[in-house]
Amino acid sequence: MLLRELLIFLALALGLNIAMFLIAYRWQTDKLTDISYAATFALLALISFVSAGFSLERFIILLLVLAWAVRLGGYLLIRIHTLGRDARFDVIRQNFWAFGKFWLGQGLAVWVIMIPALLFMASQRPVKPLLLALGVVIWLFGFVLESAADWQKFRFIINPANKGRWIDEGLWRLARHPNYLGEMLMWIGVYGAVVSALTVGGTIVALASPIFIIVLLCFVSGVPPLEKSADQRWGKDAAYQSYKKRTRLIIPLPF
Repeated sequence: MLLRELLIFLALALGLNIAMFLIAYRWQTDKLTDISYAATFALLALISFVSAGFSLERFIILLLVLAWAVRLGGYLLIRIHTLGRDARFDVIRQNFWAFGKFWLGQGLAVWVIMIPALLFMASQRPVKPLLLALGVVIWLFGFVLESAADWQKFRFIINPANKGRWIDEGLWRLARHPNYLGEMLMWIGVYGAVVSALTVGGTIVALASPIFIIVLLCFVSGVPPLEKSADQRWGKDAAYQSYKKRTRLIIPLPF
């Protein structure tokens, strides 16, 4: 895929998020943020698939992206409608530039994460079936893991009896952020599924996707702010400190 084509998809991702941002800012709502994130993935996947033409391998990758978008977007939409607001935006929601910067970052993030799928859709090189299957298996494992973790946490949060408590049930008894492992595995799986059909240069460029999602979740906007928030709320609680010491950060394994 030429640089020009990648830039066109970048413009599409940013354009959709800017449009949704203007609506969200005008109405001061958090109910569009996460659904626009998932919708941007779906839009890029569909346009690249239609532009490239049908093949079974491309259709499989399209299904992976769409399944991810529908599952996560649907879950986040239900969550925000249940909770009413996203506390992440309490400080910046009324600041046009700060709020807009988040939306631009969201559009850019979608584009980077989608690079392997976009390059694969445009590739004319054959994919190795074994690597495609291995990538799909990794993706499926991540999908099940994240879906289960999200459902367990949502069910915990909406239970009034758990107000003010941290979740330590199910997968969350074994790790403090098991959903993030699922998310990372899905995009690692997509990269693994398509890498054999990419050129050497494409393979290197596409590697930005799994590296980006790992760095983002582990060191930027995923784990660090949640750990900081949890320490502020329960850092002096001996039970929480005990939970923190006996559980892994991301990988849900026995003690």
